This record gives sequence, C-alpha cells and structure tokens, in this order.
Amino acid sequence: MARKKRLSQQQEFEVMKLVLDKFLWLGFAVMAWGMYKLFTIGWSALNDAILLFITGAVILVVFMWIIVKEYEVLK
Repeated sequence: MARKKRLSQQQEFEVMKLVLDKFLWLGFAVMAWGMYKLFTIGWSALNDAILLFITGAVILVVFMWIIVKEYEVLK
C-alpha cells in the first residue's frame, strides 16, 4: 500500500488559494452575468440583475467562509 504524503503548511495554503480563486471566479461570473443582463435588456431586467448580484455576493461569501473555516480546522 502506498504511503500518503503530508503537505506542508505552505503547500496547504497554496492549494487553498487555488481553490478559493476558482470560487471567486464563479461568484464574479454570476455578478458579471447580472451586469450583462442589465446592459443588454435594460432597466426592465433590474430585478433579475439585482438578484444575480446578490447571488454572486452570497456565493463569494459562503465559499470564502467555508474554505477559511476548513483551513483553520486543518491548521
């Protein structure tokens, strides 16, 4: 059976940053989609755009909180 290598604290932090970066892009993409809808459809899509902004912000905050909390537990 193969032995599993343990990551150093610096390596764990680098992996956490890579994962967090992907979730930040996901939240930004949702917010950008809301901005796109607002600019292409106009003010009639304001409710949809605001909901997408809020959804993107929630995605950013929730996943950031989960990852930072997980990193603190592993530490």
